[in-house]
Amino acid sequence: MTILADLRTRTRGWHPPSRYAGAVYGVVAVLCVAALLVDHRTLEGAPIWAKPLKFAISGSLYFLTWSWLVSLLPRFRRTASGLTNALVVIFTGEYVLLVFQAARGRASHFNNSTPLDATIYDVMGKMIIGLWSATFALTVLVMFTKVADRASFWAVRAGAVLSLAGISLGMLMTSPTAQQLAQWKSGGTPDMVGAHTVGLGDGGPGLPILGWSTVGGDLRIPHFVGMHALQALPLLAIALLALTSRFPRLRDDVVRARLVLIGAAGYAGLIALVTWQALRAQSIVHPDGLTLSAAAALAAAVGLSAWAVVRAPARVAA
Repeated sequence: MTILADLRTRTRGWHPPSRYAGAVYGVVAVLCVAALLVDHRTLEGAPIWAKPLKFAISGSLYFLTWSWLVSLLPRFRRTASGLTNALVVIFTGEYVLLVFQAARGRASHFNNSTPLDATIYDVMGKMIIGLWSATFALTVLVMFTKVADRASFWAVRAGAVLSLAGISLGMLMTSPTAQQLAQWKSGGTPDMVGAHTVGLGDGGPGLPILGWSTVGGDLRIPHFVGMHALQALPLLAIALLALTSRFPRLRDDVVRARLVLIGAAGYAGLIALVTWQALRAQSIVHPDGLTLSAAAALAAAVGLSAWAVVRAPARVAA
């Protein structure tokens, strides 16, 4: 069974709690848009409800994807269901705290300015560890998914692994900055511990809604790009399958599988590229020559590899 066929016929068999959570967070995202329109407060230069909106959209995609993945497991489904239930509970707890802080006009992450803020951030940090642990266990279980289509087989596995890597990259934001360490050494206590901007303080100019810095490196970018490999690679498999009627070469499942593996390698390279760019304190919208050269080399490698696969002689049935 291919991914496309699964999406059409097996939705009712998806894991119910995470399926409902995905739908609920979709509705919450709409409510956050409404909040953006009526509440014009900002925090560090960004709309106060932009962060809850981003988390709601991401959560909706995350839970809908895991709801589907759990349904593909031929065994260990009870364990996977329990882990996915834990994901829903942990993420919802974190999201409630995030919205609570947004309503107060306070930063939810890195905030150490008051005992209450520090406690909330500490609780959220422990929740994130729990979220990562459950996702790691689910990623291991994904290796047992049963998908007959080879492209779908590799898309599911590679997407889960790269998504876990992307979640792990979020840990880079929790390290104290040089300025925060200097404040500790001088006997002070910094109001914020950790940051997502590299090279500058948080709160400078950023992209609309996303908020990614336009003047410095931003560690949220590799976190975001990596995390959504869970959706990107299965979507690539779906796209290749949809193109089979137009491009007969893609009817060969080995060709599609190889293209998915090339896409996964290219996606891993993209995660590495944007991580490297952010750590060099370079804005995503102002890449230097070195970054552009690396991006061009990556694109060329992916493009040439895909061309070689498609142009290779078709297999002859035995």
